[in-house]
Amino acid sequence: MRISKSDPQGLSVDGSAISLSGKVLALGASHPKIGDAVWIAPGAVVIGDVTIGEGSSIWFNCVLRGDTNSISIGRNTNIQDGTIIHVDPGPMSTIIGDFATIGHGSIVHGCTLMDRAFVGMGAIILNGATIESEGMLAAGAVLTSGKRIRAGELWAGAPAKFFRSLRPDELIEIQKNADHYAGNGAIFRKRLAAYA
Repeated sequence: MRISKSDPQGLSVDGSAISLSGKVLALGASHPKIGDAVWIAPGAVVIGDVTIGEGSSIWFNCVLRGDTNSISIGRNTNIQDGTIIHVDPGPMSTIIGDFATIGHGSIVHGCTLMDRAFVGMGAIILNGATIESEGMLAAGAVLTSGKRIRAGELWAGAPAKFFRSLRPDELIEIQKNADHYAGNGAIFRKRLAAYA
């Protein structure tokens, strides 16, 4: 195996290039800004006006499309497999803070997720919605336009509604989960290899 001259992020095995990183694509004059130690998994696509902070991880088959507005992701945030992040024109950019967790297969659209926000697997967040720091949206829930999850609250259902306040141990788990994914992203960035 050798580094492929045609694909400096991939390996060439028996003459075929295997990419070990996702695609980072400009759209006209808009191009992604990627911080240090960010891991973008194979199959993920980051397009246009997207900023990703240091130590964050974008997992397999995610799509981050900053075309009609911007996407901003803070430090040590994890966007798990199959998640779609998009925007709309006007005030509908997507802003995601530090140490946030977005579970597998979620849709995040034109909204704000503050530091240590937690989004469960398969959840949907619509334009103008907000999850405050240490707020949690349950798996499969739909947070409709303009709704706001306050700090320390758990919302569930479709449409999502306040369910209960988070316990102290659950608040600790939010940070532990973010720390785990930051470490796991670093492992994948250093150790993922083609296997033929």
